[in-house]
Amino acid sequence: MNGFWGRVAIAFRCFFSILFHGDIPNDIAQVRVQPGGQVPQTPAAQAPVPRPKEIERPAPEAFDRAVQMLALLQRDGRLIDFLAENISPYADAQLGAAARTIHESCRKVLEQYVKLEPVLNSEEDQPVTLQSRFDPATIKLLGNVTGQPPIHGVLRHKGWQVKDVNLPPLPQGSGRMVIAPAEVEIS
Repeated sequence: MNGFWGRVAIAFRCFFSILFHGDIPNDIAQVRVQPGGQVPQTPAAQAPVPRPKEIERPAPEAFDRAVQMLALLQRDGRLIDFLAENISPYADAQLGAAARTIHESCRKVLEQYVKLEPVLNSEEDQPVTLQSRFDPATIKLLGNVTGQPPIHGVLRHKGWQVKDVNLPPLPQGSGRMVIAPAEVEIS
């Protein structure tokens, strides 16, 4: 049996190997896992703890589509350049002018490729009533949250949800993870 720090090292290796590769390192599995998938038990071991359900990974195309959306916001609005730049040396007037241009360009990208609609189609800062079967993924309760539905409150933000997505076809090849290609000027 390994000492405490040896077990910690094995635990870290297993954790990161499972996290990044989906499997226990071979050298540890050969020594620690018995045939039939049984892990050696120590005398102080308790009943096995049920394993949590495996988290579903999004399909690779979902990542490609997210990168594609960032690429469109960069191409048409230079959003990534703006967010990645250190803006502290610039005056507020310069930032305001840049933000106005970037805002307008990125808004056009959203209007062209993603149709949004409010989660609650009511006026902000007006009273609303939430019935018993509201979806907590779409409505976030703020303030003194007590009691049972129907819940009465004031709408602070109407929220946004996607109604439709109409992205162009994905490019073929290895460039799907590129938000903006490097630009080299030849003179």
